[in-house]
Amino acid sequence: MFAKGQTVIQLFEQLAPKHYAMPDDKIGLQLGSLQKEIQKVLVALDVTDEVVEEAIQQGANLIIAHHAIIFRPLAHLQTDTPAGRLYEKLIKHDIAVYIAHTNLDVAEGGVNDMMADKLGLTELTHLEDVHTEKLQKLVVFVPETHHQAVLDALFTAGAGGIGQYSHCSFNIRGTGTFLPQEGTHPFIGEVGKLERVQEVRVETIVTASVQRKAVQALLKAHPYEEVAYDLYPMDLKGRVFGLGRVGKLPAATTLRELTELAKQVFDVPAVRVVGDLERPIRKVAVLGGSGGRYMRHALFAGADVLVTGDIDYHTAHDALAAGLTLIDVGHNVEKIMKRGVADYLAAQLVKTDTQVLASEVDTEPFQFL
Repeated sequence: MFAKGQTVIQLFEQLAPKHYAMPDDKIGLQLGSLQKEIQKVLVALDVTDEVVEEAIQQGANLIIAHHAIIFRPLAHLQTDTPAGRLYEKLIKHDIAVYIAHTNLDVAEGGVNDMMADKLGLTELTHLEDVHTEKLQKLVVFVPETHHQAVLDALFTAGAGGIGQYSHCSFNIRGTGTFLPQEGTHPFIGEVGKLERVQEVRVETIVTASVQRKAVQALLKAHPYEEVAYDLYPMDLKGRVFGLGRVGKLPAATTLRELTELAKQVFDVPAVRVVGDLERPIRKVAVLGGSGGRYMRHALFAGADVLVTGDIDYHTAHDALAAGLTLIDVGHNVEKIMKRGVADYLAAQLVKTDTQVLASEVDTEPFQFL
């Protein structure tokens, strides 16, 4: 059985929810339809003509990519332009394109965590906090006979998390009353007769990302025809998510040695380096993509080096003057997401016939001579 497109994306968004994305970021479904069965998913960094050809050859009808194919509203769609030909080929072969950009950067287990993990960084913090999870209190009244079943359903759906604690709830026993009207089919009681039932008031916490799933699980597990539940906004803040990571190496090394390690683990043929190659390095900041404007953030975090891409000339001089070393591994280093996302999604779809592939096309536009 193949998974539906909407199911594939719902599973993916458990890793990188849309609301993690920076304002105005071009994410989500950019072309095609998810209202179909997905035979194969191709995970790519960029959607180029070569990547589309790979999708066609592999029989993939969904591409999940990091970089958008549509950056601004289209004034026209001319198929004699490079972009137009690309869109035409995707449409003709019924290949949908879904984009996850800064939401995948911010996500726990996303691009920046993948980079930090490759370098062996520990004690991770964010380079910049960008999103605080909103919390709500979910209150539901359930008969004692189904108390544990409803709790289990809520916790399985992701409710009940406060900080590093899970399965958090508060439970009060009491008496519920209701009078079934004509046309109802009560689980307990009779039409036209006032009932008094021993019930439990269950209070727990849900985040914005799991609210819908938790309510659906609640309604499925609850025996009543009409379920009484409430959602209250809370001042209590949830987890904080951010761009980039700052962490410590297992042991101090030199900038030269870290540069060689970065080339190896990120599979890049060359890097640009700013600073004394023999300088001791222990605390490292990483940021996939173009991270030049986060130089000050790295300095404020006490990092010895910032590992990122697309460092411009003036930023390099500013870093030298401020005493921060830089390793420019290039924007294409984000290709690390291909295998990471493919492995994650394959595990989520293991009970279906849908396959997930990591693109093998190298979309690095530069040659290194």
